[in-house]
Amino acid sequence: MKRTTVFLTESLERDLQVIARRQKRPLASVVREALDGYVNREVRRKGPSLRFAGIGASGRSDTAERHEEMLFRELRPHGEKPLARSRRATKR
Repeated sequence: MKRTTVFLTESLERDLQVIARRQKRPLASVVREALDGYVNREVRRKGPSLRFAGIGASGRSDTAERHEEMLFRELRPHGEKPLARSRRATKR
């Protein structure tokens, strides 16, 4: 976990403390849960974040070395041919 500082209004802090006492939980836990809920709602509302970028097994062993070529393959100037795929990338 990462420590951070958040400035709260006095009334919000009081409300969070009341909730934490009622639930017999640390204030930090209540704040984390509230922030997690907010972020999850925003992600669902606005679409996925880039957290998914590293998920999945592609079967490739050269992804780290070729990531820029793979990501930007479609962004080449019009008419320019894409880079040739290496032999290593075509082996399975």
